[in-house]
Amino acid sequence: MLYFGTALSGVDPDPNAGFRQGMRELGYVEGLNLQLDFRHAEGRPDRMGALAAELVQMKVDVIVAGGPVPLAAARQATSTIPIVVIGGSDPVRAGWAQTLARPGGNVTGMTVTFPELASKQLELLKQAVPDLVRVAILVAPAEIEELRLEAGARDLGLQLITLEVQTSKDFEAAFQAASAARAQGVYAIATNTIVSQRKRVAELALNHRLPSISELTLLANVGFLMGYGADLEALGRRAATYVDKILKGARPGDLPIERPTDLELVVNLKTARAIGMTLPEALMLRVQRVIE
Repeated sequence: MLYFGTALSGVDPDPNAGFRQGMRELGYVEGLNLQLDFRHAEGRPDRMGALAAELVQMKVDVIVAGGPVPLAAARQATSTIPIVVIGGSDPVRAGWAQTLARPGGNVTGMTVTFPELASKQLELLKQAVPDLVRVAILVAPAEIEELRLEAGARDLGLQLITLEVQTSKDFEAAFQAASAARAQGVYAIATNTIVSQRKRVAELALNHRLPSISELTLLANVGFLMGYGADLEALGRRAATYVDKILKGARPGDLPIERPTDLELVVNLKTARAIGMTLPEALMLRVQRVIE
């Protein structure tokens, strides 16, 4: 199992809880008929290639890749070992699937988001901040295939301020640029670099008094105002079914790529209070989970 960041801890749920549960439900027992080998790059993209190569040298049966950077490293390391990915939004546009129904090659799995979801997240941020006009988009461009937010933003009357980050050193400057541009909120595209720095990003948003949202609810756990997107445990359970099918002989290229269906809206009321916000009742009625 190949990850960009560190093993999650503290307020975050076990990132592998859903996968482990899914494998147990399918009859697999760690140490008996299942061995899980983890590789974490500790937020360093330069380590991904070597870690993927280690797994290939071990002749593992399947590589589970957690996000676009691990997927790219795994694809470079092997074209024969099956890869099950949890991450990305548009596999066909990104080039790792021929179609969602029949991806071909040695990669299949679940996307974490899909292109239309971004407009929904901007809509939720607008609902939280009714006078919102200028939104800073925090993005690591090397990790996504394409930003497609303009149409949704235009429909909501929003102006987008794109803030690009490449490494952990870029976040402070990005938020200073957001303040200089008079941004009123921030939407973080939760690719590996941003997720690995999520606590720092949440702190910077709080320090700059910017209401924040992302598509991964675990960012709300560490201080984002809101998270709206996939249930990662559910995705982990689904990933287990893919691994099971592959271990039983299925070819990854024949297994359809799934989009997330279990979407959750999480609100961090502690953050709302810290930046002096009272969230509209209409928004709170849509919330599945509240962090006090």
